Amino acid sequence: MSDAGVVDAFSRLSRPVRDALSERGFSTPTEPQQRAIPPLVAGHDGLVIAPTGTGKTETAMLPVLSAIAEADHRFGISALYVTPLRALNRDMRERLDWWGEELDIEVDVRHGDTTQYRRTQQADDPPDVLVTTPETLQAMLTGEKLRRALSDVHHVVVDEVHELAGAKRGAQLTIGLERLRELAGDFQRIGLSATVGDPREVANFLTGGRECDIVEVDVTSQVEFTVREPRVRESDERLSNELLTSPEVASHVRAIREIVDDHDSTLVFVNTRQTAEALGSRFKELDANIGVHHGSLSKEARIEVEDQFKAGELDGLLCTSSMELGIDVGRIDHVVQYSSPREVARLLQRVGRAGHRRDEVSHGTIVTGHPDDTLEALAIARRAAEGDVEETPIHHGSLDTVANQIVGLLMDFGELKAYRAYQIVTRAYPFRHLDEETFKAVVEELSRNRVLWLDEESDTIEKSGGTWQYYYANLSMIPDEETYEVYDVASGRQVGTLDERFVVNFAEPGASFIQRGEMWRIAEVDEEEGRVEVSPIEDPSGEVPSWTGSEIPVPYDVAQEVGEIRDVVGPQFESGAGVESVARDLTAPYPTDAYTAERALDPVERTVEADAPVPTDDRVVVESQGRDIVVNAAFGHRANETLGRLLSALLGQRTGSSVGLDVGPYRISLEVPQGIRASDVLDVLEDTDPDHIRPLLELSLKKSDALKFTLSHVAAKFGALKRWKGRDGVGLNRVMAALEDTPVYDEAMREVFHTDLDVERARDVLARIQSGDLDLVVHGRRTAIGVGGRSSGQELLTPENADASVINTVKDRIEDDRVRLFCVHCQDWEHETKVSRVQDQPECPRCGSTMIAALSPWADDAVTAVRAEEKDDEQEKRTERVYRNASLVQGHGTKAVKALVARGVGPQTAARIINNHRENEADFYRDILEREREYARTKAFWD
Repeated sequence: MSDAGVVDAFSRLSRPVRDALSERGFSTPTEPQQRAIPPLVAGHDGLVIAPTGTGKTETAMLPVLSAIAEADHRFGISALYVTPLRALNRDMRERLDWWGEELDIEVDVRHGDTTQYRRTQQADDPPDVLVTTPETLQAMLTGEKLRRALSDVHHVVVDEVHELAGAKRGAQLTIGLERLRELAGDFQRIGLSATVGDPREVANFLTGGRECDIVEVDVTSQVEFTVREPRVRESDERLSNELLTSPEVASHVRAIREIVDDHDSTLVFVNTRQTAEALGSRFKELDANIGVHHGSLSKEARIEVEDQFKAGELDGLLCTSSMELGIDVGRIDHVVQYSSPREVARLLQRVGRAGHRRDEVSHGTIVTGHPDDTLEALAIARRAAEGDVEETPIHHGSLDTVANQIVGLLMDFGELKAYRAYQIVTRAYPFRHLDEETFKAVVEELSRNRVLWLDEESDTIEKSGGTWQYYYANLSMIPDEETYEVYDVASGRQVGTLDERFVVNFAEPGASFIQRGEMWRIAEVDEEEGRVEVSPIEDPSGEVPSWTGSEIPVPYDVAQEVGEIRDVVGPQFESGAGVESVARDLTAPYPTDAYTAERALDPVERTVEADAPVPTDDRVVVESQGRDIVVNAAFGHRANETLGRLLSALLGQRTGSSVGLDVGPYRISLEVPQGIRASDVLDVLEDTDPDHIRPLLELSLKKSDALKFTLSHVAAKFGALKRWKGRDGVGLNRVMAALEDTPVYDEAMREVFHTDLDVERARDVLARIQSGDLDLVVHGRRTAIGVGGRSSGQELLTPENADASVINTVKDRIEDDRVRLFCVHCQDWEHETKVSRVQDQPECPRCGSTMIAALSPWADDAVTAVRAEEKDDEQEKRTERVYRNASLVQGHGTKAVKALVARGVGPQTAARIINNHRENEADFYRDILEREREYARTKAFWD
């Protein structure tokens, strides 16, 4: 960079800003400042893509502050700084306050926690620059005084725009900005973003498709990654006893602690809050100087650990995705990612937080725990080094967002022509292809729900009695799920929050759990106040709080690279090469050591040794044993979810029985009824028309919990449903039927497809299978690759007694299972139903007997054996088991039914579970879970 170029970048700014730069000690601009300041000073819209710590905030704000300082008059708010997290507001305020004081420019913050007194002050005497959130902007657009203040906006900066681009709240913001444009006229739009795979698409999202200068700083030359699976040492055996966990997990804890000890300040990223709490509790046991930070902690608790880390009082900070978004916690010299980050963008953003000095390389270590995890992390690390980043999944045409913003326009205008509203909405990039007919259907639905009035003759929409109430209840597009505040009885301080499902299903006086890495015992639950009183305890057997939230999906391209690695190493093993030499070859293109590579390749080597086919990027291997069928397919979460749902629906249709489904990025696991074989899976994959995938899935989704859950939230955004509290599905089934031909249902279906499924990829897979371009192979036994997977590492941090989320999953699954009730007395009555609908004491409606067996829906052989007049030895055994089954149900009612429908549990095992005399329901399900785990461990050896 030449001296002339450096001078040129800052010389574009006004004299007061240049003087302030000199006083601040800014002599040399960073790369994004050097490249972006000139076009931004010229008034161009701009998107600045650069890593955290490269001065992005100043890149955007120095030209804005320069323009404000030079302005002839300041009537209202000159600039808005929109950020997705309230926590970022505090940082922005602190960083911008200095500039404001130097330039005599007033900077203020406004969000949901801003006091009414301060809001009134801002309305009466607007600041020059206002830092706010997307939701608070929605509220500001409706205030009479604030509208006058907003009419003077000349600049809008959107921070972390990549985060908003993939969310409905971002889609809402794009229309909000068009509403602001109606008020203030054209204004400059500046977006700040982490690395994205499609910069032009994100720029269009920001500007509505208008011209935009993109300044992208190459981050790949400034990051280095290491992927390692810690080797279990002798000391880890002792540590595992101390931490009440496995030696493998102990080795992870020890390895992370060693990294933290070797550096001054380390961020340790994990993928879920549950993992943060579980890992944090282990570090606390070791008195490690490591804090915990995630979104379910109270604001005070988060600020406390942020300040402690920034001040150097903590050596490390365990955190989740909220710390990706540039919260200022001082200088970071290393980042640990615990387990695969699942996405390239996520890894770049997290590791990019380390090393904030000019030209300093950011270092990150990915600590992995099992083969899939390691291979996935290797693929992501290599792709990150190449800058091969995923595209941003913008919510195009989300109809509940349209509904929400039509009401917003009514709040702005009082009344307006429906077509005028349509023109404003479709200026926003995610809604540019929305057709008039669909828009009209949304307006009509809102009118039916009395959220607004529609005068069809004049094509005018007007406020109704419910408009105001609806709008302020729906400022946010984030799903409305209640949380309970957790308070320490002794200090009165808020500890954090728990989600409603956890409280309802688990929280009761005496129960213990982990939060902030500490153990707590529940003293009292106040349902009306939404408050849980707790006290600290030292008991290490506490349960980990459960937060709702879907797993981060592994993209198709990452999963394909894992398949490519198998494709490369498989033939090497087949030719007789040893794992040491194959692993050594893998360390050349990938950033790992020989031991980690050997561990990752072990299942491939064992699969080859068993003379089984290796699944790759272009080979799908279907393996089966008993009722378990696994489709090994390296297509990522969403494509596999699509194929899995298709297989489950079509195989279930053939038998009239439900098919169990578990999906990961490399496997589709099916638990099938008797009579279904691997060849039936092949038939579906080879015979289903690829163009029929979507309509077939739409039919199968009608009964799914995923659609019901999504529909409840979408219906609320249309004003069609008060917040659904029942959670029993009964009310929603009726609501679904009533809404089926409305935009509410269409949007719920669109969202499920957008979030969970990838029809195009699945369609491509079927087309490639049917053209012969993709190999489809059947193997009659389970393979080392097929039995592996994410699930083998999923419970690494789960205490042996299982946490509440696991217990609730077991309970929900069992109650949702179907059972065949059969009267062994008269042998004339049988009835199939859900377990949850079985009476406390089942009774035959024909003969009145209570000798009712609880059998599998496909237990035809057992029923035939009981009814047979002449029985062979096998039928005698079956009959005896059925009578023992019925005797248990007669003596213990639904408790016996629940035990008997568990996987791998027969009458003898069910009797042992019942005879444990568990008074606590959770302990009863723990016993069932332990038996199911035992069955899962041993079933491969059964006939």
